[in-house]
Amino acid sequence: MKKKIIALNTTIMLGLGAFALPAVNAESVDDIKKERSDVQSNLSKAEKELATVLAELSKLEDQIKKVDKAMADNDKFIVDTEKEIEDTKKKVKKLEEEIKVIQERIDQRSEVLKERAVAFQESGGTNVGYIEVLLGSTSFGDFIDRVGAVSKIVEADQDLLLQHDADKKEVKEKKSTVDKELSGLNEKMTELEGMRAQMEDQKKQNDVLKKELKTKETAAADKKSKLQTKDSELAAMQADIEKSMAAQNTAVASVASTPNSGNSGSSADSTSVKSSGGKSAPAKSAPSTTVGSGISAVISAGNKYIGNSVYVFGGGRSAADIAAGRFDCSGFVHWAFAQGGYSVGSSTEALKNQGTPVSASQMQPGDMVFFDTYKKDGHVGIYIGGGKFIGSQSSTGVAIANMSSGYWKDAFNGRVNRIN
Repeated sequence: MKKKIIALNTTIMLGLGAFALPAVNAESVDDIKKERSDVQSNLSKAEKELATVLAELSKLEDQIKKVDKAMADNDKFIVDTEKEIEDTKKKVKKLEEEIKVIQERIDQRSEVLKERAVAFQESGGTNVGYIEVLLGSTSFGDFIDRVGAVSKIVEADQDLLLQHDADKKEVKEKKSTVDKELSGLNEKMTELEGMRAQMEDQKKQNDVLKKELKTKETAAADKKSKLQTKDSELAAMQADIEKSMAAQNTAVASVASTPNSGNSGSSADSTSVKSSGGKSAPAKSAPSTTVGSGISAVISAGNKYIGNSVYVFGGGRSAADIAAGRFDCSGFVHWAFAQGGYSVGSSTEALKNQGTPVSASQMQPGDMVFFDTYKKDGHVGIYIGGGKFIGSQSSTGVAIANMSSGYWKDAFNGRVNRIN
């Protein structure tokens, strides 16, 4: 393009072809305008691309904040649970000491009862011993005293047996309480540890995605900068040519004003630069989140939380959690069914015993499906058809997952419950 301008200036200096020059300049300007139009169209696209990346990045930043908050809450829950376990261990130790004391009493009574049983057997296995004591009385007063003594002995034996049974029962109850508390807390700890590992995976995934989006942002910004530079260069070239055209027109007018000149001056065709932006992409409509009634409402209730929620242990059981999209798997299922007018439990243990069990081959949208994760029936979701289910997954929050292949296929245990 610059070579054309140099050639043009040379022609003007030589005074040759003066009347043919305006067409050449106009053609050059048209070429530049067309090139600028293409550049500006690409620039518009680059700006939209950058805006999209920045919007995605902003959304991801919000999601990362939610994940970080969820991880902090889950970590606190783990710390509290660890403290409960330590307190329970202390309680267990105290109970074990009490059990030891009670067991010693039981052992001592066992020896006493054993001795009395031997004596009873040696006496013929009847109350002969007591009768002989009574018959051996020397007077009526002595008889009365002996009757009282025998009664006390009999009562003492009965009390001894009652205390023996009571101690045995207490030991059994204390051991049962200890076992139950430790079992519950250890199970909760197992669940939390597994969830924390999954949350760490989610954080890593978000960090990777954030890095990718940052790379896209840099690339889009660089592309935009280069296109802006190119547009500026073209604008400068256009200005140079239009300046040359103006000089040419002045030269032609000067020639036309001489007596021998039959030529009339021609003016350069000055065309304004049109900026052409790209067509706006149609806005994407958000997924429908209309909640009606029945199973269809249960299935669609969670759509608004897809990509806008986070997994929190114990979440989904308060208005604040629901508003912020903080659910665990059973909390989400409980909430989703409530949107359709159904009342179901809020734990996997409760949910697996609700509704009517159906064969996996007969499952239909709206059925509850169960998976073996950190434990049997450790995860629950809602089947939506096509081999997919919606649920609050620990690595993504509320999301639709494929149970026909990969991890969820292997984890699906075949349990399907239908709520009628």
